[in-house]
Amino acid sequence: MHHGDLISQELMALEKKYWNAIKDKDPKTAASLSLDPCVVVGAQGIGEFDKKTLKRMLGSATYDLKEFAFEDVHVHKVSDDVVTVIYKVKEKLSLDGNDLQLEAYDSSVWVWREGKWVCAVHTESIAGDPFGRH
Repeated sequence: MHHGDLISQELMALEKKYWNAIKDKDPKTAASLSLDPCVVVGAQGIGEFDKKTLKRMLGSATYDLKEFAFEDVHVHKVSDDVVTVIYKVKEKLSLDGNDLQLEAYDSSVWVWREGKWVCAVHTESIAGDPFGRH
């Protein structure tokens, strides 16, 4: 196994650990995997969160993530200390008592800081019409 495969496995394990922290409502673990501050980009806009804010935000989430599965995973080593992880995710969640399933395309930029990988940027785009038509 060459070095690239090891990095891919390590980064995918961290990505899953992050998602499991959200699923298990464990904001401390999610924050420990994040750069301070971490940038999050999604349909609601752009947020730049320090660890304290990130913990509070994740701790007060209004939804419950029940299951997630990754598909079509791409891991790219940009440099020795920057790796991107890009994938399709299928999510099952509960929101306001309703069960939802959604598909999205996510990307994370992981950077090597103080002897460990941390997520610097995370984006999520809900799958669907690129022009927002329903």
